[in-house]
Amino acid sequence: MRSRVNRRIFLRGLGGACVAAPFLGSLGHRAVKAQAASAPRRFIAMFTHYGCITNRFFPIRSHGSLIAEDLAPTTLRHLTPFISKLLIPRGIRGMNEWSTDVSRGQPNDQHTQVCGSYFTLHPVAPNGTDPFSFDTATKFNAKPIGPSLDHVMAAQLSPGREPLLIHVGNKADTPQSAVSYSAPETLYPGIGLPSELYARLTGLFMNDAPVSPDTYQAMRGKSVIDLVRADLDTLERFDMSQADRNKLEAWKALLDDTGGVLASAACNPSTAAALSATGDLADAVRTVDGDVLCTKVTSTLDGADIYSNLAALAVVCNANPVIVLKYPPYYTFTGLGLDVESHALSHRVSSAAMVGGCVLGAIDMIATIDDYYARKFAHLVGLLDSVEEGDGTVLDNTAAVWFNEMSDGYAHNLNNLPIVQVGGAGGYFRTGCAVNVEDGSTNLSGGHSEEGCADGASTTSVTSTGTDLALANAPINKYYCNLMNALGVKAGADGFPAVGGAAEVTHFGMYDRTEDFVGGGTITPAIHSPGEFDALKA
Repeated sequence: MRSRVNRRIFLRGLGGACVAAPFLGSLGHRAVKAQAASAPRRFIAMFTHYGCITNRFFPIRSHGSLIAEDLAPTTLRHLTPFISKLLIPRGIRGMNEWSTDVSRGQPNDQHTQVCGSYFTLHPVAPNGTDPFSFDTATKFNAKPIGPSLDHVMAAQLSPGREPLLIHVGNKADTPQSAVSYSAPETLYPGIGLPSELYARLTGLFMNDAPVSPDTYQAMRGKSVIDLVRADLDTLERFDMSQADRNKLEAWKALLDDTGGVLASAACNPSTAAALSATGDLADAVRTVDGDVLCTKVTSTLDGADIYSNLAALAVVCNANPVIVLKYPPYYTFTGLGLDVESHALSHRVSSAAMVGGCVLGAIDMIATIDDYYARKFAHLVGLLDSVEEGDGTVLDNTAAVWFNEMSDGYAHNLNNLPIVQVGGAGGYFRTGCAVNVEDGSTNLSGGHSEEGCADGASTTSVTSTGTDLALANAPINKYYCNLMNALGVKAGADGFPAVGGAAEVTHFGMYDRTEDFVGGGTITPAIHSPGEFDALKA
């Protein structure tokens, strides 16, 4: 088992990057220039449940440059200040869609299989046989048979090989709502208490001591191993004893184990205060009664904002390049004036039993929740955009992405998936635009979420509020390849992400057709459309 090294102590002792390899003589003789290193790239996801009112969510323009007027009538209007850094990938389908006739995914549950497969792109097990069954194992406890995107990325990029999963509101997940899996059928717990997260981050705060040129570059975001990459490449070509070669490999492993990118110079108490990511605010969320997400902690911040503030501080501190802010399921937003729980409301009814007529005003209540989430996402990206980094801001070097579990919460459809990205991950992505990755058309349907329920009567069909199944079916697998390549994740010769790989990622998941999930993994694994969405790249 490899020894663990405190990242802060390691940074202080970097001094030329030769602390752990005394036999690497070239390090002591090379001339080090304190030139600015390229900033680190990060991925931070915000995940929310039950879809949205899709025809209010999307701008009418589905492909091309966006202007403020495009966002004004939509849920995304709160992102107008960041429109030049905004990317709306359109035409994307999620995998393992539940359907009444078992034609588009497993017959387990409308949420268990969708959430379990969302970032893993693997089926869940055990497999169901009846889409209306209430069997405990298949409906409530089925888990995906592969790891999720955040863990696949973190295996190559993150300290301890783990992502930072933050449960907003401190509500633990069950298999019906979990999206983060560290291994097949292994639900990842994450962190729910802001005070715990704050305590972890303060251990990375920088002091004002003078730094060496190499330490300066590390503070600018360059990994330790990159600082001595040339030396390592040269040494590996030399004829050396097996003992020295073992030392070299052990040192590389040690550097890798410290977490890759070290703390930024901006990671300090002053930045924490500017981001309102302080210990007293973190503690305050734990003491809030009732609606933790919406209750005001200060005159300008609610409980959810504190989680975002701490997540932003984690990004600035380079605590982890892979972060997921997970909002809770089954939540009653009393602070928004609502008294119907969010899951029931997505079905337009007032009970978790999912029966009865549509609640009067259901559409507007769901839109109120959508608006709330949009404001929370705008708050998050605003924080990232407030901290300078290199020639831009932290946001410019980040892909901040808001993922919705599904499109419309009544239809449970996964085509025309609402995904919003802000930040180009260091120039990897196009920004300031919507990109219809399916066919480039400018008038892709926004869906039909407002059909039915206007008068309180039941809708005539469970699919009536969705999007035509012939539209917006480009596999989400390709977008995940974009994100991995943007951050520098590497693949093996087969194109799948692999620790120690050297190739570009072109494959991810078990299937990229939702119909292939029907058998629960009995169909031969296949990625029919490998590669990225080239249209999303700058």
